[in-house]
Amino acid sequence: MTKKKVLLVGETWVSSATHYKGFDQFGSVTFHSGAKAMIAALEGSDFVLTHLPAHQAAEDLPFTKEDLNEYDVILLSDIGANTLLLHPDVWLHSKTVPNRLNVLRDWTAEGGALAMFGGYFSFQGIDGKARWHRTAVEQALPVHCLPFDDRIEVPEGFHPQIVAGQSSHPILDGITGPWPYLLGANEVIVKEGATVLARLPAEQGGYPLLVTGRYQKGRTLVWTSDISPHWLPQSFIDWPGYKQLLINMLNWLTAR
Repeated sequence: MTKKKVLLVGETWVSSATHYKGFDQFGSVTFHSGAKAMIAALEGSDFVLTHLPAHQAAEDLPFTKEDLNEYDVILLSDIGANTLLLHPDVWLHSKTVPNRLNVLRDWTAEGGALAMFGGYFSFQGIDGKARWHRTAVEQALPVHCLPFDDRIEVPEGFHPQIVAGQSSHPILDGITGPWPYLLGANEVIVKEGATVLARLPAEQGGYPLLVTGRYQKGRTLVWTSDISPHWLPQSFIDWPGYKQLLINMLNWLTAR
């Protein structure tokens, strides 16, 4: 059987540190990837994942619907809109390029499968810097982004709650028992016609966690928490439901 192709865009970052040792100091730079757990979870599945790190996405994310058709699913995770808007030709050389946010929307409308996972640079993000609010990508998603910092920080942790009547949904198939705790999510507003499958508990505001929807001929999905630490702890990754949840999401997104 031919495996379905998934493009994961984002989930990497670089940190710079200065180390002081008495009179002396030196600097260091570290590359981080939050995609390792997802890549491992999909090994041996019906999906082949290609990871496009955030620093490469600015240049390498395709500019046409035809090139996006190489993939069955596109996942945006912890990457801001600026990275896809400010191609080096635009940022450095004042040239024009196609707007890839429009291309992603139109690709989805024609039958593509688009999802966004949460993080500090997803939806509107920390200090509002992710900037997906009022973009073409937001038009395709099943939720509206807030116009300001949308983080819901829950340092005491919360256990996701399945919405009444949704336990039989295909995305929740095979996932049993209590879910491990999460440490935060992005706040979003569910669009009319979208389906909320899981939420934060009422005492943490009952905000949507897992939402599915349709955009013209395409399927869309959002998971408003992380897919790796810090909002999603190692205990969630080690839970058998983590792998099953990811595979179920991709199966639903690619169902025709």
